[in-house]
Amino acid sequence: MIDPQLLRENPDVIRKSQEVRGAPVELVDEAIAADAARRTAISGFETLRAEQNVFGKTVAKAPKDEKKALVAQAQQLAASVKSAQQAANEAEVEFHRIVGALENIVLDGVPAGGEDDFITIKEVGERPTFDFEPRDHLELGELLDAIDMTRGAKVSGARFAFLKGIGARLELAIMNMGLDRALEGGFIPLITPTLVKPEIMSGTGFLGAHSEEIYYLPADDLYLTGTSEVALAGYHADEILDISDGPIRYAGWSTCYRREAGSGGKDTRGIIRVHQFNKLEMFSYVDPADAAAEHERLLAFQEGMLQSLGLNYRVIDTAAGDLGSSAARKFDVEAWVPTQNAYRELTSTSNCTTYQARRLDIRHRTESGKTTPVATLNGTLATTRWIVALLETHQQADGSVLVPEALRPYLGGLTVLEPKK
Repeated sequence: MIDPQLLRENPDVIRKSQEVRGAPVELVDEAIAADAARRTAISGFETLRAEQNVFGKTVAKAPKDEKKALVAQAQQLAASVKSAQQAANEAEVEFHRIVGALENIVLDGVPAGGEDDFITIKEVGERPTFDFEPRDHLELGELLDAIDMTRGAKVSGARFAFLKGIGARLELAIMNMGLDRALEGGFIPLITPTLVKPEIMSGTGFLGAHSEEIYYLPADDLYLTGTSEVALAGYHADEILDISDGPIRYAGWSTCYRREAGSGGKDTRGIIRVHQFNKLEMFSYVDPADAAAEHERLLAFQEGMLQSLGLNYRVIDTAAGDLGSSAARKFDVEAWVPTQNAYRELTSTSNCTTYQARRLDIRHRTESGKTTPVATLNGTLATTRWIVALLETHQQADGSVLVPEALRPYLGGLTVLEPKK
């Protein structure tokens, strides 16, 4: 949720943000009107309630022969108060409905435009070259007996896979390497629930334009999470945090589920875009003044992982129209995938400023003693998709794959992944 005070005092900032996102600008005026209606309704209720309190004292002091008439008036006034309270409650709900549909305020410097209008911040490493025809990750995975899409489809349908043998070990190795880096960085590990309540899913901003991507269990009124960011954001809902000694940082390990409803026919080969995968997610609760610095810190952790895995990658500043509703700025880290002759997103990190914290009522106490919303940030440190770039980048002519040195301790010292004969 955006700051209601900003809505009243500087709505043009919100209009501009909605415009560069390609989101409805007229929603700002609807929100202003809903805010005015809400405050009017609350004021009317409070005025009537004050009258009721005063009148109650009058009735209590009135002579016995006058009380009967006064009690009747008191009952009428009570009915008016009840009606005014209902109107105030309804106005409050309508205000939150409209304001909740406004997306987070885009930070200065974020490029305008859509998916293709990003700005490349940096490119790191050299693109791999081969003196043979490189195989794609699925062909390599099948040679290594590491990825089984056929049986994944047999058991669960399209876009499901079994990671088998060295494939399973490889994913766990990447995840554990990420977890060790997170522990060194002061992150508290959490294995998070993958089913969450609607108010938590909504609070993180995931029930907006892309809600069709989320699996929902109507019999239980629960959502399957597509990232542990959701559970990590909800972990401190309705709490006042102590961040006087610095940010609170978590690393959430979970299985993730995405319907990928809007990506029909895209990346259907292999494990680039699947319905189920594992992910290690960094999540920070920080003072809003420190959010930009924390964003750079999360990015540095991601880059450190990709550099250790020997991957060529670029960092892009995502354009406003390609941001999720909660993100005020997002950096994508994309690795080079040789057989696609293109960069593909492996990970991202988002600064959500106070947007999620306002929706979930997560605050901290300032030096003055007042409470104010914290800022929340997230970033993926390891996930199943990384196997794609790793296999293709480090492949050899015979179908074997070199193991990056930093990953070898997590595979029992293994240096080469050999094809099965």
